[in-house]
Amino acid sequence: MATKHPGKRKKVAIFSGGPSPEHEVSLKSGKNVLKHLNPEKYEGFEFVVSKTGEWPLAEETLRAQADLAFIAMHGPYGEDGTVQHLLETMSLPHTGSSAAASALGMNKFISLRHLADHGLTVPRTLLFHRIEWLRDRAAVLQKVQWYLEKPWVVKPNRGGSSIGVKMAGTPDELFHALEEGFEETPDIIVQPFIAGREYTCAVLDSGISGAAFSLPPTEIVPQGRSFFDYEAKYTPGASLEITPARAPQSYITAFQRTALFAHNVLGCRGFSRTDMILGRDHKLYVLEVNTIPGLTENSLLPKAAASYGLSMQDVLDVVIEAALR
Repeated sequence: MATKHPGKRKKVAIFSGGPSPEHEVSLKSGKNVLKHLNPEKYEGFEFVVSKTGEWPLAEETLRAQADLAFIAMHGPYGEDGTVQHLLETMSLPHTGSSAAASALGMNKFISLRHLADHGLTVPRTLLFHRIEWLRDRAAVLQKVQWYLEKPWVVKPNRGGSSIGVKMAGTPDELFHALEEGFEETPDIIVQPFIAGREYTCAVLDSGISGAAFSLPPTEIVPQGRSFFDYEAKYTPGASLEITPARAPQSYITAFQRTALFAHNVLGCRGFSRTDMILGRDHKLYVLEVNTIPGLTENSLLPKAAASYGLSMQDVLDVVIEAALR
């Protein structure tokens, strides 16, 4: 890329916030990115998108002031390809995956089908749209009970940080989970709850073909909860996050290979993080791929990088190098 500021530090607009339930988490990610940018290479400035989607600078001003955009936004708008598409139409390089890969990763149903088509094991998943629910609630409930074993996991098809995820063990609980869910989102997926151990594994990718590599996987042990929900993720002490994971090397290798394969299959760039469950049936199920993992001081990717010997500054260097390539 021909920099707008030859011979000088590259200017990085750090995108955070946005019209997403993960607005506040994104602000923390953005501030941590700004704090850890390599001062010898980059000059960063915050670019906070409002909760209504308004940008703090006009496109023309942003193009004149920034060499690239570092996207530290999570959830809809920031992680689903929307802001990536806007930046790509401006010809402004951005970190993370392309608009197309971001949209694919954000849609759990389609991305899981894509991963399954490439040989990975995923939970059996049913997709429902709000119009189906409003037209015939009984038919939706019946379909879930016919095809999926209980208890059930009900979650937004496009969302992150486990926001809106609910467990249902009875038809009545299933009804209320779907009723409440469709008040917030237009499409929902339902899966059987898979008992087992939860793991997550991040991948870093500098943009050079074949250079992507997996970080040490993390074992997640929710405390007092049946799964890794929003509170377990962001409440101190609500879960144990053990890196490297407590598992035989053969399993560690399987987690890392699965995360790297999922990263490549979805066409991710820069970084990603794949969430998995090792079921009691000894199968490794992929739950989802996060194309913009959390970047706060307490987030999983920075902790995994530290256990590998990489600082947050090192991580950001890799991600930005991928964007500039």
